[in-house]
Parts: sequence; structure tokens; C-alpha cells
Amino acid sequence: MKELEDFEETLHQILEKGGEDTAAQWMQDIEREYGRTPLIFQRMSERPEVLISHLLYKGAVTKTSSLDPKYVELISLAVGAALRCKHCTGYHMQAAMKKGASWEEILEVILLAGLISNSSVLANAYRIIDEKMSRCIPCANEGVDLPPCDDL
Repeated sequence: MKELEDFEETLHQILEKGGEDTAAQWMQDIEREYGRTPLIFQRMSERPEVLISHLLYKGAVTKTSSLDPKYVELISLAVGAALRCKHCTGYHMQAAMKKGASWEEILEVILLAGLISNSSVLANAYRIIDEKMSRCIPCANEGVDLPPCDDL
């Protein structure tokens, strides 16, 4: 299992270099690959154990993924957009383009993120309305023909 061997080798290198040197090296690697480092990584690097554990987890998820790295970044872009995080959206858009995503693919995942986000808002709100309307509001609400509830 190559991924496990690589992971164990990474752990060995962390132990040899130490946390601070490893965190500094990984920050330089991110800067070199993407042209900048996200603010969250900059803040995490103030506590190298936090940055290292985060990046180890991120690496374990992405490096063992059966998805093409471009699609991992496109999905990350969609999630960032759906969560309304302009920093995540911008970073993952840049990363997706570096991994070969086209402008059309970028726009498509943003449309899909908006579609699902909108559907999520509606589904949640309609469930809350249905729940409240069936239990307590009908008793005091004229114009809604529902039997009175007993749980007030």
C-alpha cells in the first residue's frame, strides 16, 4: 500500500526535522505551488502541530482519493462557494485552474453550488414551516384550515 508507506515516511521526516522546520517547509511548498498561502494556514503555522495535523489529514484525504485532483479542487470550490467563503472559493478556483480546470468547468460548479445551496435553504425552511404549522401556529392563525393542536 503505497499511500500508507508515503504517510509513514512523511511522519518519519516530521520527527527528524521537528515541527517548526516541517511547518515552515510546508508553508514554502504551498507558496511555491499556489503562489500564496491561505490565511488559515498562516495562522495555523503559529502552532506548527495544528498546521501539520491539518495538512496531514488534508493530504490523507486528497492523496488517497479515487477522484482526479482537478475534480477534488472543483468540489472544494463548490463547497467554498456554497458556504459563501470568498477566500475558499478564490483559493480553490485558482488551485482547480492549476490542475487543468477550464473556465466553463469553474462556472458550472459555481452554478451547481448555488443550485444545491438554494435547495438546501428551501428544504430546511419548508420543513420548519410544516413542523410549526402542524403543531402550534394553526390555533392562533386565521385563514389556515387545520384542526387545533392540543400541545399549547
